[in-house]
Amino acid sequence: MLNVVLVAPEIPQNTGNIARTCAATGSVLHLVKPLGFDISESAVKRAGLDYWHLVEVRVYEDLEDFFSKNDVKQMRLFSTKAPRAYTEADYADGCYLFFGRETKGLPEDFLNAHYENCVRIPMREEARSLNLSNSVAVGVFEALRQLQFPHLQDWGKMKNNPNRR
Repeated sequence: MLNVVLVAPEIPQNTGNIARTCAATGSVLHLVKPLGFDISESAVKRAGLDYWHLVEVRVYEDLEDFFSKNDVKQMRLFSTKAPRAYTEADYADGCYLFFGRETKGLPEDFLNAHYENCVRIPMREEARSLNLSNSVAVGVFEALRQLQFPHLQDWGKMKNNPNRR
């Protein structure tokens, strides 16, 4: 199981896409306030998030509240400022993948305090960053690849296709 931690996410559509990734992979979604949107039951229904029931969502007042309620043994902080690529890190079962708000990323003091856990997704210098939901998908699937996709379907409907060569 993986843990996706969004610190002060601002755009509801990104969080909806990330929730879908968590639903598909069995990852827990942790939301650290402030949130730039409403996640009440009525708001979720209105947004048409028919997979929301498949996602375990936990909400926290701030990072201090988050750490007081979770025993974090391993974490990876995704930032465009990080010293190494996300593929250079290892990911253990239960790892917490942290992502910051769309406009500012993770807080600088938090990054500096956990420098050895910071990773980045390589991209062109001229590109500011990837979309948050894309970044989460990249991080989650790298971690799952390293863990050999535990508890996930490892074949498609074409597995037994008689026309396969």
